[in-house]
Amino acid sequence: MSENNNWHLAATTSEVLVDEPKAVKIGEHHVAIYNVDGAYYATDDICTHEFASLCEGFIDGDIIECPLHAGQFHIPTGKAMSPPVTEDLRTFKVKVEGDEIYVEVTT
Repeated sequence: MSENNNWHLAATTSEVLVDEPKAVKIGEHHVAIYNVDGAYYATDDICTHEFASLCEGFIDGDIIECPLHAGQFHIPTGKAMSPPVTEDLRTFKVKVEGDEIYVEVTT
């Protein structure tokens, strides 16, 4: 693994199933890890509209829908896709080594 101290072991591939994101806390950051057709992504887990865990939301393809007010975000880019959300999600770099998923989070 890289010597960059910003990479954190967040999950294993067996813990992040398609349509079942995994919530993890890395330092002070609440992070959602997604498996979209075998590709892994990470975003903030907290909706930018109101405090709700996106990991409790509904996934349709590469879109996550917030469970509170049904705002939608594009998982790979974090882009806000539908009202009431207007602010994009923060995204994080992800790398997979063997069956371990690492997320780059700067503190």
